[in-house]
Amino acid sequence: MKQVMLLIMALLFGGAAFAQGTAPQETPGTGTRVANPAKKVTLSGYIKDARSGEVLIGATAFIQELENGAVTNVYGFYSLSVEPGTYTVIYSYVGFQNQTRTVDLTADLTVNMELREQETQLDEVVVSAERLENNRVEQVEMSTAKLSMQQVKKMPQLMGENDIIRSIQLLPGVSSVGEGASGFNVRGGSIDQNLILLDEAPVYSSSHLFGFFSVFNADAIKDVKLYKGGIPAPYGGRLSSVLDVRQREGNMKQFEGSGGIGIISSRLTLEGPLKRDKASFIVSGRRSYGDLFLKLSNDPDLNNNTVYFYDLNAKVNWIMNDKNRFYVAGYLGSDVLKPGPDFSMRWGNKTGTLRWNHLFNQKLFSNFTAVYSDYEYNFRINNEALGFDWTSNIINYNLKADFIWYPTPSNTVEFGTSTIYYTFKPGDFQTISEASAFTPFQLDDQYAVEPAVYASNEQKIGNRLTLQYGLRASAFYRLGEGTAYIYDPNHPKSAETIIDTVQYGRGEVMSKFWGLEPRFSANYKLNDQSSLKLSYNRMRQNIHLISNTTAATPLDVWSPAGPHINPALADQIAAGYVRNFDENRYEFSVETYYKYFQDLVDYRDGAELLLNRTLEADLLRGDGRAYGVELLLRKQEGRLTGWIGYTLSRSERLVTAAMNGDRGFTPQEKKEISINNGTYYPSNWDKTHDVTVVAAYQLSENWSINSNFSFMTGRPITFPNGRAEWEGVVFPVYDNRNGARTPVYHRLDFGATWERPNDENKRFHSSWTFSLYNVYARRNPYSIYFQQVPDGDAFQTQAYRLSIFGSVIPGITWNFNF
Repeated sequence: MKQVMLLIMALLFGGAAFAQGTAPQETPGTGTRVANPAKKVTLSGYIKDARSGEVLIGATAFIQELENGAVTNVYGFYSLSVEPGTYTVIYSYVGFQNQTRTVDLTADLTVNMELREQETQLDEVVVSAERLENNRVEQVEMSTAKLSMQQVKKMPQLMGENDIIRSIQLLPGVSSVGEGASGFNVRGGSIDQNLILLDEAPVYSSSHLFGFFSVFNADAIKDVKLYKGGIPAPYGGRLSSVLDVRQREGNMKQFEGSGGIGIISSRLTLEGPLKRDKASFIVSGRRSYGDLFLKLSNDPDLNNNTVYFYDLNAKVNWIMNDKNRFYVAGYLGSDVLKPGPDFSMRWGNKTGTLRWNHLFNQKLFSNFTAVYSDYEYNFRINNEALGFDWTSNIINYNLKADFIWYPTPSNTVEFGTSTIYYTFKPGDFQTISEASAFTPFQLDDQYAVEPAVYASNEQKIGNRLTLQYGLRASAFYRLGEGTAYIYDPNHPKSAETIIDTVQYGRGEVMSKFWGLEPRFSANYKLNDQSSLKLSYNRMRQNIHLISNTTAATPLDVWSPAGPHINPALADQIAAGYVRNFDENRYEFSVETYYKYFQDLVDYRDGAELLLNRTLEADLLRGDGRAYGVELLLRKQEGRLTGWIGYTLSRSERLVTAAMNGDRGFTPQEKKEISINNGTYYPSNWDKTHDVTVVAAYQLSENWSINSNFSFMTGRPITFPNGRAEWEGVVFPVYDNRNGARTPVYHRLDFGATWERPNDENKRFHSSWTFSLYNVYARRNPYSIYFQQVPDGDAFQTQAYRLSIFGSVIPGITWNFNF
C-alpha cells in the first residue's frame, strides 16, 4: 500500500510541477510569453467576517485581469500564484459586501481581508458575474449541498426547534424512513453509511428524543456541507455521504451573547475575545425542559418522570502568529429518559478536537488534528429480582495530518494521512443486587486500527475543463483480545455449528483488510451559464451499525469488520448538468447516479442482535444497488428565495445463499440464509418519488414568512402473507420482505419571523419565530401493524396504522442577542 501511494503522490505532484514549470509568463516590455517559473509570486491570506473576525469558508479572491481566482478552504485560507504585476482583486462571499483591492505583486504578499455583511435589501440584489462561491457552474464538485445557518433558522421546524438534520432532508437525494426516525438516508444508503463530522470528530448518534430533534445547536454552528457523491479523497470510512459540520470560533472583536426560549428547549451562547484579534472563545448550551413541567403535576405517575436532552458546545481559537493557529473544540450531549423510578435510559456523544494550522510557506498549508469521540448508552432496570444495568460504548482516537499545496492557479494538491484507533464495548450487563435472577454478562471488548493515506489534485485545463482526481488507500486491522468462533462449513453459522474457538491476546491481529479508493470528478463548462459534470468514487466502510429495525434506536450497537464480517464497498458514478439563469439568480441542476454495494450486512428473520456472543451467526452478507435522478431549481437572491427538488430513485438489496457460504446446504438451510428466495427486494428506505418545495418571502424589513412542503412515496414494509395456528394461537407468516408499502407521505409546514427594528444605539435585539408543523393535520403512517381480533369463535387479522403525528403542531420561539 505504501508503494502504491508513493507512486500516486509522485504522479500528482509531478503533474502539478509540470503545470507550474510550463506555465507561460509575459516578458515585461515585449508582450511575449516565455516559460519562467522563477517569476511566479504568491498572494495569500485569510478572508474573515469584519464584525466577528470569524473566517469565511468558501469565500472568493478573484483577480479581475486574469479572470481567475481562489476559494478559501475550511479554515478560511486562500492562495494564488501568478506572474508579477499589478492586479485588481475582488473579495466576495454570499451575503457580504464585495471588497476590491489593487495589489502590486512584485514579491509574495499576504493580504487578510475582512468583509462586512450586506444590509437588508427588499429589492432584487444584483449578482456579480465574478461571484464564484455562489456559482456551481464553475465548481468541479458535484452532488454537494451547503446550507447557511440563516436558512436553517428561518425554516419552519417541529415545535420551533432549529434542526440541521431535518433541513437537509428537504434536499434531493436525502430522506428518512418516517416521522421521528433518527438519522437520514442518502441515495439508497442506510443511516450508518453517513460520516457525520463535528469539527472533524465523528458523531455516531445525530438525534435527540429518538429522532425528533438533532444534536446540532444551530447557534454554535458556522457551516454545514453535505457530500452525496464525488466525495473528495480526504474523506473515508462510510459508503454514502459525508456531513461536514463546523462550529463557530467565537467573536474576536467584542463580547456578545445570543439565545432563545422555545416550547421544548432554551439555549444560550456566549462568545468574545480573550485577546482582541488574537484569541476568542465560544460556549453554547441548550436544554429541553419537559421534565420540569412534569414535576408541576399533582399526578405521581407524571411528576416522577424525567425526560430531557442537553447539548454543550465550546471552542477556543488562538492566532499565535501569521503562520500558526490553534483550535480546541468540544461537544457534550445526552438524552435522559426515566419514566418513573423503575426504568431509565441514557445515551449521548462526547467529542473533542485539537487542531493546529501551520503555514510552511504561502503555498503550503497544513492542519494537524487530534480527535476524541465517545458514544455511550445505558439501560437500567431498578428491580430487586429482575434488575440490571447495561452499558455499551464506541470510542475513537484519531490523529490526522492534512496538507494543501497551491503550486499554480491551475492546481490545488491535497495529501495527508490519518490513523483511527477504535474501542468497541458491545455490552456490559451487570446485576444490581445479589437477589437478581440474572447472571452478570460481558461481551468481549473489540479493538481495531484504521490507517489511511490519500492524495488528490484539482487541475484546471484551459478555460473550460476542470478535473479533480485522487486516490485514498486504507487498511483495517481487527485486534484482540477476544475469542473467534470457527463454524462447520457444511452448515450455516449458528451457535450449534461451532466446532472450535481461537483465542487472541491483547493487540494481536485477528483479521486485516485493505483497499484502494479512487476518486474522480470533472467539470466541462459549456459557457458562462452552464456546465456538464461527471464523478466516480469508491468508498470502504469497516464498521457497521447492527440494527434489524426500520429506524435505528439508541440501543443499537456498532460492530467492526473481523473474522466473519467483511468491510462493505460502494462504487458510485454520477453525471449532471448545471445551468444558471437571470444573472445567476436562478440555478437549475439535474443529476443521475448509479451506486453498487458489496458486502452489506443484513439479518436473518428473527435475528437476536443484543448481547449475543455469536452475533455473526444472525448476520447475512448481501449486495445492493441504488439509482435515480435528482432535479433542483433554486433561487437564492431577492425577496423570494428557496428551491424545488424532485428525486426519482430506487434502492434495492440482494441476499442469496451463495453469498453466505452455500456448500450444498439443504433447501431449508438455503432459505434461512437468503432473503426473498435470493431475488432483489426494496430496502427499508426505498422511496420512488420524493418532492420538496422550500420557500421564504421577505414581506418587509421586520416580517418574513416561509413554508416547506414534502411529498414522497410510502416506504416498504413487510405484511404477513399467511397464518399458522398452534393450540388455538394464531401466528402471522412473513415470506416476502418489504413486499408492500405504507400509504404516501405528504406534509405542509408554515412559519413566520418578526424581527424587532434595529436600533444602532442599542445592543439588545430580539425576534419571534412562529411555526405550524403539519398544517393540515395529515396522519402520515409511520408503520402498519397487525393484530388478531376475536370474530365469533375464530380470529380475524386486523391492520392498524401507526402515525407519529396526527394533528397540527404549533411552535413559538423568542430569540435574542446582545
